[in-house]
Amino acid sequence: MPLILPDRLPAIDILREEGISVSGNGHAGAQDICPLRIAVLNLMPLKIATETDLVRLLSNTPLLLDLRFMKLGSHTSKHTPAEHMQAFYRDFEAMREETFDGMIITGAPVEHLDYRDVTYWDELSGIFSWTRTHVTSTMYICWAAQAGLYYHYGVPKHPLPQKMFGIFPQTVLQPRLPIFRGFDDVFPMPHSRHTEIRREDVLAVPGLTLVAEGRQSGVSMVMAREGREIYVTGHSEYAPLTLDAEYKRDLAKGLPIQKPCNYYRDDDPEKEPVVTWRAHGNLLFQNWLNHYVCPKTPCGTNGIG
Repeated sequence: MPLILPDRLPAIDILREEGISVSGNGHAGAQDICPLRIAVLNLMPLKIATETDLVRLLSNTPLLLDLRFMKLGSHTSKHTPAEHMQAFYRDFEAMREETFDGMIITGAPVEHLDYRDVTYWDELSGIFSWTRTHVTSTMYICWAAQAGLYYHYGVPKHPLPQKMFGIFPQTVLQPRLPIFRGFDDVFPMPHSRHTEIRREDVLAVPGLTLVAEGRQSGVSMVMAREGREIYVTGHSEYAPLTLDAEYKRDLAKGLPIQKPCNYYRDDDPEKEPVVTWRAHGNLLFQNWLNHYVCPKTPCGTNGIG
């Protein structure tokens, strides 16, 4: 079943070339099915690439999804054309009276800053609070996961001696949870971050459940409020060449960067990456939709409350 996306969104043509069924708003009226409404707050600089990554994973479901892209009124993107933002994104203030079945909040390249030094922290805090009353289940990704855990529960982030960069094995700690339906006991997840959340800080907070972690990469997934909040510190949505592009970008800038772990064939940056995380990335988003968004939101209602 196709996703309903804003008309002319670049991801539509890209994903159709991959054989993925998507449609613009103009075709939505022909569907006599109540779609799940999913909001995406995209804080990543390269918004078109992130849109495509997320839509690719969300498309792998028989559910009909209606995606709406949200932006911050207090921040102007420097790396995405203004015409794109105007055409496909709406300010949070224009959407605050709406309710959504699910929401995804992406990472942002502001790890080096204290949360309260982020220029849009006040508005983002308001969105975090708003999700509690207007969204059934919210998935926080990478920096957003750290920021959400700090805002809602006071969990601090800690700087790493070097960037956590590559594909790292994660151990499932709560295998009976529906979010892990079909998962192996150990699964790969891309990480690209300079800070971390520590397990002892998570375990010290009543109401937080550590559900997956890696021996090298640490905390990778935390759940709260019976799945109404899911915090993912990695990037299961990443496309095959995303880490490669980040690595070559940092090399070109002369930044201290080590090649991504467990990524290139034969560990050789001159060779292509080996994609090991695609299957579990698809499962993660499918399980979120099937078990934490859809069952709580029958058509014509919402599961918020």
